[in-house]
Amino acid sequence: MAKYIFVSGGVVSSVGKGIAVASIGRLLKSRGIRVSVVKLDPYINVDPGTMNPYQHGEVFVTDDGAETDLDLGHYERFIDLSLSRMSNVTTGQVYSAVIARERHGDFLGGTIQVIPHITNEIKDRIGRAAKQSGADVVIVETGGTVGDIECLPFLEAVRQMHLDLGRENTFYIHLTLLPYVGASKELKTKPTQHSVKELRSIGIQPDAILCRSDYPVPPELIDKIALFCDVERRAVVPVPTVDTIYQVPLLLEEAGLGEYIVERLHLEAGEPALGDWRDFVERIEHPQGTIRVGLVGKYMELQDAYISVREALYHAGWAHQRSIEIEWIDSQDLEVEGGGDHLLEGLDGICVPGGFGHRGIEGMIAAARYAREHRVPYLGLCLGMQIMAIEFARNVLGLEDANSTEFNMFSPHPVIDLLPEQRDLPDKGGTMRLGLYPCQLQPGSLALEAYGEPILFERHRHRFEFNNEYRRPFELAGMRFGGLSPDGRLVEIAEVANHPWMAGSQFHPEFRSRPDRPHPLFRGFIGACVALQSTAAPVVEFEPNESETETTATAAQS
Repeated sequence: MAKYIFVSGGVVSSVGKGIAVASIGRLLKSRGIRVSVVKLDPYINVDPGTMNPYQHGEVFVTDDGAETDLDLGHYERFIDLSLSRMSNVTTGQVYSAVIARERHGDFLGGTIQVIPHITNEIKDRIGRAAKQSGADVVIVETGGTVGDIECLPFLEAVRQMHLDLGRENTFYIHLTLLPYVGASKELKTKPTQHSVKELRSIGIQPDAILCRSDYPVPPELIDKIALFCDVERRAVVPVPTVDTIYQVPLLLEEAGLGEYIVERLHLEAGEPALGDWRDFVERIEHPQGTIRVGLVGKYMELQDAYISVREALYHAGWAHQRSIEIEWIDSQDLEVEGGGDHLLEGLDGICVPGGFGHRGIEGMIAAARYAREHRVPYLGLCLGMQIMAIEFARNVLGLEDANSTEFNMFSPHPVIDLLPEQRDLPDKGGTMRLGLYPCQLQPGSLALEAYGEPILFERHRHRFEFNNEYRRPFELAGMRFGGLSPDGRLVEIAEVANHPWMAGSQFHPEFRSRPDRPHPLFRGFIGACVALQSTAAPVVEFEPNESETETTATAAQS
């Protein structure tokens, strides 16, 4: 039977609960313990797939096509595992399931209540996730903070689980903030005390408290929290702000949290094997140079909208012993009169990530054109690949009105078009091409050089695809389709053949990157940036030879 660690948050949100959960998972896995994670999200949406990135941040996609909370990305990256749709439970999912059963008549006319029906559904979903994963320990994170009304059903379900399973099989961790008061120049524990009091009023006594702080936590504050919150002193763990989130597992290990959890849950565990992780953090702290990458997107005000892209860039940089300096460029700033090329000057590479809607698209196209003409390494992700294709059609093939039907339904040259199976779908949520699909790489492609093997599986999240009617003229003009679906029907990877490194993928490679095992496309992209960093590449326009010019023009017009 699996054992469970429940992690709740208090005082304020966004203080790193997901990172803490991911780090605890890493500590347990380093001891040979099989780990899985479940995120309980209190919002009533069924999933974040239709939510605005400004409200929710990134939508993380699992192998089985679930659109989930971005914290699952942290779990996968730190623990190095692949989670499923069972690992993200929302209020919307829970109530939808219970109501559907009621409509079906499963409750025999009984009154449906939060307790026991909703809480039982929550517990059942946690149990099913544990059974599916086969894990020794399942870490369950409760979203939001203690005191939020929408969190109460989840916290009640979590409270009941220690009665169902026994205290020896459950462990409760509460993460709080120690705010710093500038006027008195001291950290304050009172918010933590009140948060724990609120948690205890629900019926949950924490076994450990993680104290987030921007400053070192003195021993006397640890003593005070232990005394007032009725927690062992060694179970009060300060978590100060660090230079990189990947230091957190080492910080928690040094504080003894891993050993304490093993002891309290009576786990069979070996010695922690964190040597490789320490070496990895050492590389982060001692880079041999810096690579400047322009991330050209449309949700710049909330960088969490691109969190997996950011981390994948960092991973690839560290593999090349470089730190990555990201220039966050709002694509709309490239649409100003006279152009915004000055924002792209001096960059070692340009990355255009995914997104939806027409806003800022012309700025992304301008970025792709700059990368092609100035021979700057370019990586396009999903929408970024489509942008690369639109720019190529307009400025190489001469199809001035080329576009995607997502942005212009009446474009005379729809080089990007809706997937046939996406037409006439009544619902928006959960209906895109989602999850893991195979891709076959073509000989001589940048992608094959990066991956080193011809068949791969990557995660998708899109409705639109390259229009095959334009495949031949693109190839004649210098576009190489380096990756196709095994049946050859869908373009998965596109590359500009006469460029140092310019590639785009229809899938989202960032979701499968790991800190100590960067994704091949990101590694290849940053490798090209490193190779070209010290050389002044001339500005070269692509000019097809005379025999190609006539053939390309004829094919494009047809």
